[in-house]
Amino acid sequence: MTQPNMPADMQELIRQAAEVQAALQRAQEELLAAEVEGTAGGGLVTITMTGGAEIKDLSIKPEAVDADDVETLQDLILAAYRDAHNKAGQLAQDKIGPLTQVQGQAPQGQGGPFGAQPAGPGEVPFGGII
Repeated sequence: MTQPNMPADMQELIRQAAEVQAALQRAQEELLAAEVEGTAGGGLVTITMTGGAEIKDLSIKPEAVDADDVETLQDLILAAYRDAHNKAGQLAQDKIGPLTQVQGQAPQGQGGPFGAQPAGPGEVPFGGII
């Protein structure tokens, strides 16, 4: 007896799974190669990060540096990091999210693959699989 909505040919199911796996691998590679920028203080601090959340560059304009106010510079660096990290997470969701949706699951933003919740601010998207 066959299940409803199940492909009749097991070979076809295996082929489809292989296609999804290959597409997911390509998306992950593209994500790791992509770069995003996060900024703070109107561009006083800029962080360049890969889609895999690896920091590639940190730029601090001289006017952001005040020896008597180190805390503000620290806050700007953290804000730029959060901005870049959130952009990397959104890029991951855009590239990988559609590939991990299973028919009948909640739409994007209402639960990720296998019922997982999407990454929140400061969290690594997809449980760190990228």
